[in-house]
Amino acid sequence: MDVMSQLRRQLLEHTAFLRKEGFLDDQFEQLQKLQDENSPDFVVEVVSIFFEDSEKLLNNMARALEQKIVDFKQVDAHVHQFKGSSASIGAMRVKNVCIEFRNYCEAQNVEECFRCMQKLQYEYALLKNQLEYLFRVEQQIRAAGG
Repeated sequence: MDVMSQLRRQLLEHTAFLRKEGFLDDQFEQLQKLQDENSPDFVVEVVSIFFEDSEKLLNNMARALEQKIVDFKQVDAHVHQFKGSSASIGAMRVKNVCIEFRNYCEAQNVEECFRCMQKLQYEYALLKNQLEYLFRVEQQIRAAGG
């Protein structure tokens, strides 16, 4: 099997893995369909913006939760925004943690909010690593002329 075939198989297998494990849903596929010769980096660009926004939102959530008196409305606003941006790229596991997180914001449960914050940071870091790997394989395919 030539290098190009191996890379293509790797890409397909990894994408299938990400769907099977619930990292990504159909929305990610919709994003991929918007990518063409005119915008070959469309998905990478959209996801890069998601990464930048996510880092800011996670920092804002953490700061808001560390206050002596937690403003749950403020925390919830950040989580709501994160849920929306996660949904827009098809980051299903991250989105689902946000849904859980919002319930605890509504209940004003500090301990569970902290637990969700840690879970969110973990799921986000996992997703970021998985997507960066996917993009590296895509880059290798393009570099090989595919």
